[in-house]
Amino acid sequence: MMRRIGELHEKHGRNVSLVGWSLGGIYARQLAKAMPEKVRQVVTLGSPFNGHPPPTNAWRLYEMTSGHKVDDREQHMGGAISDPPPVPTTAIYSRTDGICHWRNCIEAESPIAENIEVEGSHCGLGHHPAAVFAIADRLAQPEGQWKKFERTGLRAFTFPNPKRR
Repeated sequence: MMRRIGELHEKHGRNVSLVGWSLGGIYARQLAKAMPEKVRQVVTLGSPFNGHPPPTNAWRLYEMTSGHKVDDREQHMGGAISDPPPVPTTAIYSRTDGICHWRNCIEAESPIAENIEVEGSHCGLGHHPAAVFAIADRLAQPEGQWKKFERTGLRAFTFPNPKRR
């Protein structure tokens, strides 16, 4: 993946946006930490990068596919999985995920990190209309002008404001 990101960066002369679902989001975060000069932003969907793994039903799958033990999650390419990437990051999560505990899928708020809640299942996040809308909104921002997701107007009915929960 590092080689592919490098190829895309060179071919298009622009930084690459990484969107990852579940384990793919963890990989996207780690890649962004390993090569932030080539990554524009990261968007994760139901990716359990925070907290203690056992509440997440996917931790055994992570160990099988990655070859790493979850207890060694501080020693991966790019550093600790829970450390945020140094690029704008959006974590899309659902309290009704069913596979990954939602608290493990949220980022610490910062000027370049945000969380967007949608209502849906883990397996449905990749084609959930609200999640797809949020991803498109994030990707449509001009490079270098990232700003947090706007929840005003009609969006307030679809996207809960985490500060009000």
